[in-house]
Amino acid sequence: MAKPIEIQSAEQFGELLKNSRIVVADFYANWCGPCKQIAPIYEQLSRSLSRPKIATFVKVNTEAEGAKAVATEYAVTHLPTFIVFRDGSVVEKVKGANPKQLQSIVEKLSNDIENAAQGGASSSGSSGGLAWRGADLPRGYADISDSIDVRGLELLNADETHFSVRTLFNKAKPSALSKDKDTASSGEKDWIESDTDEQLLLYTPFNSAIKLHTIQITSLPPSDEDDDDVPMRPKTLKLFTNRPHNLGFDDADDIEPTQAIEIGEDDWNSNGTANLGLRFVRFQNITSLVIFVADGDGDGEKVRLDRIRLIGESGEKREMGKLEKIGDELGE
Repeated sequence: MAKPIEIQSAEQFGELLKNSRIVVADFYANWCGPCKQIAPIYEQLSRSLSRPKIATFVKVNTEAEGAKAVATEYAVTHLPTFIVFRDGSVVEKVKGANPKQLQSIVEKLSNDIENAAQGGASSSGSSGGLAWRGADLPRGYADISDSIDVRGLELLNADETHFSVRTLFNKAKPSALSKDKDTASSGEKDWIESDTDEQLLLYTPFNSAIKLHTIQITSLPPSDEDDDDVPMRPKTLKLFTNRPHNLGFDDADDIEPTQAIEIGEDDWNSNGTANLGLRFVRFQNITSLVIFVADGDGDGEKVRLDRIRLIGESGEKREMGKLEKIGDELGE
């Protein structure tokens, strides 16, 4: 219902991030041909979806005095780049004038905007809303968990009594963090536990090649230390990339991982989330990821996982030059 706001300074942009729950930013330059081609589409989206203090669309001229700092802060190196912010944090990032990818993000946004307009996003975790996260995003990177090909997910050694591998990527806040503990405990279990021992093997394929920067793992076991059945948090993770299928446990023990991570007690924040930075150079063209939980932190027999979030950059799905039919693709 409003045209995009032209950003004049980093201070102005910061105020918008504070005062609007969702901010969509178009980083562009006047000399950029693809930026000009997609600009009418972006303006139409702004007019359709903007809502006061709920959803704000802005344009950031990367060569304008005062706005350059914003582009630098969010590591914008390609034009155009579209970044979606939720409550001040980056949740999506699209490089290039990619109308289909932008349209896909907007479709998810539209549901979230309507929920926010009606008094807050749904807590059901249904698709369409933006995901809960247990830790802040690294500057310049987005939650790319939606890049997972959920049809190919496989989890080995999970307790069959409450087992759905998709639970780990549920967008909702974990029930263990609910203020109403009775309600949380009486509902469907929304976490994963290992079965015969503390080890788990998760195979995660992606819809396109990604760059993986950080893994956020949430583990919220109950605090009853007198109960021998209380599961542990994971301690040692081994990550394997670009495997055509899941590994076996013997292979995961023997094969050299792309990276091994030891999670210490101090790595867990108040949300029960460990923010695990990766050796980024090793995770640049990733089509699949195997996460091997080798052991748990304690003397228990099981490990518990509540949520996993994958942070990085989605793969490019279209060359910037292929924009001749931009209007047709979005129904213009």
